[in-house]
Amino acid sequence: MAKKEGIRTLFDNIATDYDKLNHILSMNIDKGWRKKAVREIVDTDEELEILDVACGTGDFTIEIAQKAAPGSRIIGIDLSEGMMKIGRQKIKAAGVEAIMVQGDCEQLPYKENTFHRISVGFGVRNFENLEIGLKEMFRVLRRNGKLIIIELSIPSNSFIRWCYKLYFMKILPTVGGWVSGNRGAYEYLPASVLRFPAPEKFIAIMQEAGFENVRHHSMTFGICRMYIGIKLK
Repeated sequence: MAKKEGIRTLFDNIATDYDKLNHILSMNIDKGWRKKAVREIVDTDEELEILDVACGTGDFTIEIAQKAAPGSRIIGIDLSEGMMKIGRQKIKAAGVEAIMVQGDCEQLPYKENTFHRISVGFGVRNFENLEIGLKEMFRVLRRNGKLIIIELSIPSNSFIRWCYKLYFMKILPTVGGWVSGNRGAYEYLPASVLRFPAPEKFIAIMQEAGFENVRHHSMTFGICRMYIGIKLK
């Protein structure tokens, strides 16, 4: 099975428990990370075309839509229809203007130079081909447009890293498996973080995809990082 098909199946299977477990296991710290990222995404009072890649159940999509100027167009895209089914219900309940479409983030169904902003919240590590995914986002981004990615990371401090790995590799799969009945999914999630490129390497990959002025911010001792890149040409 191709990685992306496995990812689609995995997230379809845990969709109903994903939000509950995500907030419990992150102790709601993830909400603060998203708020910081939204300030980078919605940094103007002008109408924006925004694409939220790997949107999942829509927490990021909704927060962006709540802050974007009236008349903005917010689109979420994801492989997992199961996750977006829940996301669409949340969008309706929140009363915001946003849509979700099923699609491959490595073959985005949009023309070049379509979006002012592209966001990815905790999903870029699931791309089957990271380089292709970044180049696709660069392609559909407008000139002077901005890509904002938030992704889990390994802390640099040795003691915090030890505690983090203990929690991430032992406690999270146990609790996640107990609640969802799918331990394998919650073993995959920490493993995917451990395999993700270190900040310097990921910045280089973004630059190779065409992004300039690439920078990153460490949040909560490096447990999460926000990457920002601009399409200047």
